[in-house]
Amino acid sequence: MNGILYIVATPIGNLEDITLRALRVLKEVEAIACEDTRVTSRLLSHYSISKPLLSLHHHSGEAQFGKILALLAEGKSVAYASDAGTPGISDPGNKLVEQALLGNFTVVPIPGASALATLISVSGIDMQTFTFLGFPPHKKGRETFFKKVAALEIPVVYYDSPHRVIKNLKLLQALQTSELNSEPELSSGKRIIIGRELTKLFEEIVRGDVAEIESYFATHPEKMKGEFSVIVY
Repeated sequence: MNGILYIVATPIGNLEDITLRALRVLKEVEAIACEDTRVTSRLLSHYSISKPLLSLHHHSGEAQFGKILALLAEGKSVAYASDAGTPGISDPGNKLVEQALLGNFTVVPIPGASALATLISVSGIDMQTFTFLGFPPHKKGRETFFKKVAALEIPVVYYDSPHRVIKNLKLLQALQTSELNSEPELSSGKRIIIGRELTKLFEEIVRGDVAEIESYFATHPEKMKGEFSVIVY
């Protein structure tokens, strides 16, 4: 009998944000695949869980995926956890699931924390319909990405890094004020909700228009740390 692949959501910051079911699964599986063994080790140590860890990140080759599939073929159950939150968005979890399904293995989701859902829950705006765009491109396609953000009439959610969030907000502002835009149909007057260090000690949620948000972080450079979740509406 084949083993089961469990896709396990882990905390995005506060280690208490993990479900009882997730903890049970992590204790019961034979091995845990994860993006960064150091990050997952800290979580497991906090809950006194000791399991063999397999590294699986964006640069992992097919051989590493093969090791996990081989364990499943031996009838051993494996959990996959990303560094934070629900796997399958900005990690190789989706590729692992694809390969597991091709091998006719059972894949079971263990839901939990997600930066996307966390920020949406305190947005205070209508989020029945929205678009999630992941991380903006670093270089090629970046302007096209933010033209799409500016043009959409429904809320847009994306993730950003402290190294690029201000630069990207400036680009969005430029597109809105037609400095880079020759398409009059692009929306203007966008407002922003930024969640920084969600669930962590220095959690902060900032709201305003693009210029206000840019000015706030420009005058508080010490806050340019951690992970950023962004809603543009």
